[in-house]
Amino acid sequence: MHRFWEKVIKPLILSVQPKVIVEIGSFTGMNTFKLLDYCSYTGAKCVVIDPAPLYDVQLMQRYYGDTVSLYETLSLEALPQIGAYDMVLIDGDHNWYTVYHELKLAEQMAQREGLPFPVTVLHDTGWPYGRRDMYYSPETVPEAYRQPCEKKGLQRGYTGLLEAGGFNSTVHNAVQEHGPKNGILTAIEDFLMETEHALSFYELSSNNGLGVIVPDNERLRGSVKYILDSSGL
Repeated sequence: MHRFWEKVIKPLILSVQPKVIVEIGSFTGMNTFKLLDYCSYTGAKCVVIDPAPLYDVQLMQRYYGDTVSLYETLSLEALPQIGAYDMVLIDGDHNWYTVYHELKLAEQMAQREGLPFPVTVLHDTGWPYGRRDMYYSPETVPEAYRQPCEKKGLQRGYTGLLEAGGFNSTVHNAVQEHGPKNGILTAIEDFLMETEHALSFYELSSNNGLGVIVPDNERLRGSVKYILDSSGL
């Protein structure tokens, strides 16, 4: 996600001017600390959700104080505990079940709080996980929604898994690409088909793909489209 900061995410934040930003999946914190610096400067709040952050959590909390709230648990457990938020960045568990239900929980929050659907930025809408599930811990996804998977790597243009090497061979990847309830982009499309909110979806193809879901607001839609079109990504 951090690769989009300067050309997409930062301009989006400046346009939306969110009061509360939720980040799902912080990894080493390369995007997280940029969000926190923005929030510190503007008085906004940042909620970070990551069951296993790869940075000094105590140092972060001491430095940023009340600006940050950290949930070291799965997103589907944390999101129901969070109040209102107007922007969410999703880059956590890369599978249909998790992303679809993250969007459903965002929808429920908006309905509960009487707010528009939050501006939602989702990483990895392209290859390899746009149409293929990945699981850090398969057991966290109900079996009925879990694709057959193995710890084997991927190769662009090949729909199966490689016997040796390949991309992301250390995580559990769905055995086959495409098909129902498989992949992040599929989750987004399924959600958009069902939701009662009037939403627009925009997508960039670079850096494994970035999607943006925007509520029905003409100024905001125009701003998002301009930012993405002028990003050169």
